[in-house]
Amino acid sequence: MAKKKDVILTREITKVYQMGEVQVHALCGVSINIQAGEVVAIMGPSGSGKSTLMNIIGCLDRPSAGDYYLDGELVSNLTDDQLAVIRNKKVGFVFQNFNLLSRSSALLNVELPLHYAGVKDGRREKAAEALQSVGLGDRVNHKPTELSGGEQQRVALARAIINNPSIIMADEPTGNLDSKSGEEIMQLLLEMNKKFGTTLIIVTHDPMIAKRTQRIINLYDGLVEKKK
Repeated sequence: MAKKKDVILTREITKVYQMGEVQVHALCGVSINIQAGEVVAIMGPSGSGKSTLMNIIGCLDRPSAGDYYLDGELVSNLTDDQLAVIRNKKVGFVFQNFNLLSRSSALLNVELPLHYAGVKDGRREKAAEALQSVGLGDRVNHKPTELSGGEQQRVALARAIINNPSIIMADEPTGNLDSKSGEEIMQLLLEMNKKFGTTLIIVTHDPMIAKRTQRIINLYDGLVEKKK
């Protein structure tokens, strides 16, 4: 069987933030690889560099040094505009706090990435289909304040998949949900991986969530912990 390609490959990436006169080393030479279609958890205590690593591999930020290849393309030196184009095409995000526009309907929230991608035709229909796929076909006109936490996260998931990304990055996707809603979201994420081969990267503190993945990357003080 042929080995799957690395959709994410980092080589000794570092990230240093300047906080006044103090330099904060968030990542200190992180080298990881994630294959296409893999389900991976990124774990570590607060301050370990999880969010920084997620922002870099999700093309929301650039490393201070080192190389990052996404689908074989060196992206660590691209401009913000270039990163935004790649991000919108290849990566879908699901956040702990949902990050929905409170005054817009579920349908308009899900449409937003299509708008940014310059899609003009069929946006409403595609958004409705995405909401239907996460079980919210009857909630398209509801605003976030009219939805439960689990339903809001489903809207966020529909928004994440609207552009058919090859990668979904979920940052504590069940952190603000009760156990039943959290399980439903995990099932949806895993089904998308199984059905479409979507690469799934989950940043989590929850060992029960991490156990559902195929592999765990542990971070500590900006470094990948090596297996003992």
